[in-house]
Amino acid sequence: MINAPLRRTLTALLLLTPVIAAQAQTPTPAPWPSKPLHIIVGFPGGSTPDLTARAIAEPLSKALGQPVIVENKVGAGGNIAADMVAKATDGHTLGLMINGNMTIAKILNPKVPYDPLKDLAPISLIGTAPLVLSAPASIQGSAQEVLAQARQAGNQWSYGSPGMGTVGHLGMELLKSRAGLAPVHIPYPGYAQIVTAMLGGQIQLALLPPALISAQIKGGKLRAVGITSSGRSTLTPELPSLAEAGVKNFQMEIFNAMAAPASMPAAHIQQLSSLISDIVRTPEMRAKLFQQGWRVIGSSPEGLANRIASDTAALGDIIRSQKIEQP
Repeated sequence: MINAPLRRTLTALLLLTPVIAAQAQTPTPAPWPSKPLHIIVGFPGGSTPDLTARAIAEPLSKALGQPVIVENKVGAGGNIAADMVAKATDGHTLGLMINGNMTIAKILNPKVPYDPLKDLAPISLIGTAPLVLSAPASIQGSAQEVLAQARQAGNQWSYGSPGMGTVGHLGMELLKSRAGLAPVHIPYPGYAQIVTAMLGGQIQLALLPPALISAQIKGGKLRAVGITSSGRSTLTPELPSLAEAGVKNFQMEIFNAMAAPASMPAAHIQQLSSLISDIVRTPEMRAKLFQQGWRVIGSSPEGLANRIASDTAALGDIIRSQKIEQP
């Protein structure tokens, strides 16, 4: 006969046998990433998003143990690249994107084939920068005085932007509504043409990236009226914000961020977010991105999602109220 202690031991072993067998049959998760990652950029080589992506690619590759390849897929203001990312199914595709691609693309143009709020997964807000309300050097006075001149001029003044639906356009329309201005919009192919037009006196105002016009401002060819962030920026500490000039409820910044297809597993999103945040916050990378004109953030996915929501709400209101449509 089997004594009681031995019987209990055998019973316990029999009960554990199915559990042990199930554990033995459970496959070990495959390591990720299992092949090279691709970062899709919707702008040409040498553009700010391209430079940011390439700066991050090498340290990210070292951290993951896989190559990280940057690909430029130019067109439609970055929306072609964003659509490629949204529809990627290989689990190894990311996108380095700007504001419009991740916020109001679908509101601005219902024909855009992806929905940024549904089809993209936020990874990390990499950096932000204010825009500078710029004017020809011939327009004198404080920020309050320049805004007063603009109100008095009404539609006799004009402003330039890189095109309908860009941050430079929507930001000025938001500023017009907040500050009681009425300059006429003149679209240009790009920022370079806007600067040329302003130097020539064809336009009186524009919202421009600080890195783009710092040389003209320092040389006295253009003047900075104020910046569009809620307070002074470390990128341009000498410049007042437009809020200081009395413009209420107005804030506008450009940003770049990393995103993935919404289908990417949450664990991979968190892994990438942690790595990218650590990379961009290193002193070396912080200095490099600062030279490119960015104030480093390195947020969590939730932080980027919150920024997307707030920007979408503010710019979406302007698009709807002004009935702006991207051609």
